[in-house]
Amino acid sequence: MTRHTMRLEPQPSPSLADRFEALRTELGLEEQFPADALAEAEAAAERVVAELASPPADVLDARDVELVTIDPPGSMDLDQAVHIERTDGGFRVRYAIADVAQAVAPGGALDRVTRERGTTVYGPATRIPLHPPVLSEGVLSLLPDVDRFAYLWDVLLDARGEQVDAQVRRAVVRSRARLSYAQAQAAFDDGSASDVLLLLREVGTLRLERERERGGVSLDVPEQQAVVDGVDVHLEFREVLPVEAWNAQISLLTGMAAARIMVGAGVGILRTLPPADPRDLARLRRAAAALGIEWPEALAYADLLDQLDARTPAHAAFMNEATSLFRGADYLVLDGDAGQPLPAEPSESQHAAIAAHYAHVTAPLRRLVDRYGLAACAAVCAGEPVPAWVREGLVGLPQIMSSTAQRAAAFERGCVDAVEAAVLSGREGEVFDGVVVDTNGSRGRGTVIIAEPAVRAKVSSPEAEIELGARVRVRLVSVDVAAGKVAFELAEAGDGAPSRGR
Repeated sequence: MTRHTMRLEPQPSPSLADRFEALRTELGLEEQFPADALAEAEAAAERVVAELASPPADVLDARDVELVTIDPPGSMDLDQAVHIERTDGGFRVRYAIADVAQAVAPGGALDRVTRERGTTVYGPATRIPLHPPVLSEGVLSLLPDVDRFAYLWDVLLDARGEQVDAQVRRAVVRSRARLSYAQAQAAFDDGSASDVLLLLREVGTLRLERERERGGVSLDVPEQQAVVDGVDVHLEFREVLPVEAWNAQISLLTGMAAARIMVGAGVGILRTLPPADPRDLARLRRAAAALGIEWPEALAYADLLDQLDARTPAHAAFMNEATSLFRGADYLVLDGDAGQPLPAEPSESQHAAIAAHYAHVTAPLRRLVDRYGLAACAAVCAGEPVPAWVREGLVGLPQIMSSTAQRAAAFERGCVDAVEAAVLSGREGEVFDGVVVDTNGSRGRGTVIIAEPAVRAKVSSPEAEIELGARVRVRLVSVDVAAGKVAFELAEAGDGAPSRGR
């Protein structure tokens, strides 16, 4: 199951706050921006506001497009806004992406600090943004009912949801509504969904079907959330809502369209993922058999996942194991003039989970690399040379994104570990019901998911074998909030067998 931490404002207990601060120090995460970068951001914000009052002639006026944003609750750094309409032969998707490049001067103080940060880092009651809030939550964010500069993607699809054409250009846009995932899903459930939302479901469903045809995979595994309420804290597993999957498909569609443009021009940066190692697939088949999940040889991996339900313990355990196939993600710089053309072997340049060429271009407020990909695509579509700052900046971007993403993941994992320890503090000796989701390659060790409280932790059993997918009872042995560690031991194996059924 995916670890996930919410963006929250209330402050946690002192012991948790101390642990979060220690993690920030250990990982070298700076919350405050340098004075020169802040001053540059504030000046850029004033400049953007002035330019919005009288946009350049080459900027498209698209304020008539009724865009909406769909994001986690409380989000202020809104990167994307979507509008979909039906055409005679299919669909027209317009996707506005925040225009960050206009506010960040190449080689300036803000450019320097964003290349150091690489990505926004999230944790319970804390957020370390890539850009100063005056930009990321202010004049660049696609908030409703205000004019904003954006890169506006215009993608035509046929009746099956396949891309026919895609263009992107700078535009002035105005979002009409700011929805949370829960609000959007509720609109479907109570029958009040707007035309745009209804088309989002239709196009999202078609794109999921096309993904399966390509051999792509989407894993909608429940997310582990740390929820802070004043000084109280608890954990829960949140099911991924259907609207999130449909919305994600629009982002994936745009990333694939961007990759086609970059590949065609021979310049840009792709997100890559190598194919699964045959040994990992063989191990996953053994895990399916151990969990009582039927996986005929003729059934594709993606089709099997489509038949599973994460609420079933055995299926959840299998999905957890399946995440191990998605390892080795990287970035590939394309610049024919610099002697870095597209590799001859498609598997070296494609993203295996998407089963196509793919690029990160839909989250520039929160991810550095997107700024470069968007500017490259806009230049190509306009028939202009890719800006020198883009081509120069591509050098070193893969390493920057790799190191900063690892740092962000370490912080998020550490925060959730600390919250787990805080939730369980004082409950040493208690026995909890759980399901084994990983055996860690060791007979007497594994990973267990406990539903209440929603904890994912290591469990050991020096005497009994720990079986993948088994319902078990585990005893809490020790808790260390300062270190963010908990230890469980197998108390009894429950029914001793994995949950069967599809």
